[in-house]
Amino acid sequence: MNNIQKEGLAYFCAFILTIPVANWMIGSLGAVCPPKSPCLIPVGFDLMAPSGVLMIGLALVLRDLVQRRLGKKWSLIAICLGGLLSGLVAPPTLVIASAVAFLLSELVDFAVYTPLQEKRLILAVLLSGLVGLFIDSVIFLQLAFGSLDYLPGQILGKFWMVLLALPVIWYIRQRDTKIGIQPT
Repeated sequence: MNNIQKEGLAYFCAFILTIPVANWMIGSLGAVCPPKSPCLIPVGFDLMAPSGVLMIGLALVLRDLVQRRLGKKWSLIAICLGGLLSGLVAPPTLVIASAVAFLLSELVDFAVYTPLQEKRLILAVLLSGLVGLFIDSVIFLQLAFGSLDYLPGQILGKFWMVLLALPVIWYIRQRDTKIGIQPT
């Protein structure tokens, strides 16, 4: 296994781990954890969001990196495993919401990222992340809580993670170009 494949495997494992961590955070970690509600964190501009938004925002970027290093097939395998894991580790009240939102948002992320990534990697990560985070937020909140009350916070929280990842993506692309690595 070469270094690029090892890097891809690290992204794959990190991507898969974001799901149980996000589900744990929603029920256990936040600035406030109201009874019968998700734990919430401030995400800026006086908005609150369920704490798992940080991990899901990161998942959207990690999936792109899995595809860049290991290819489309492994990216789709990661999405399927992530969806299964999401359903298995989510609290019973969130199983359907978590699994459906994860699967749909990651598949849309895949569909947007794939045609753009070879020529415009940063744009591909940004646009696929934006579309994915919006879909994930709407589906998850509606299915989990029957309300879109936290939608602005969900979107902003996930957006911060995508935005924070862009310099890392830029660095990876520059490094790849310098040493002649082509995306898979």
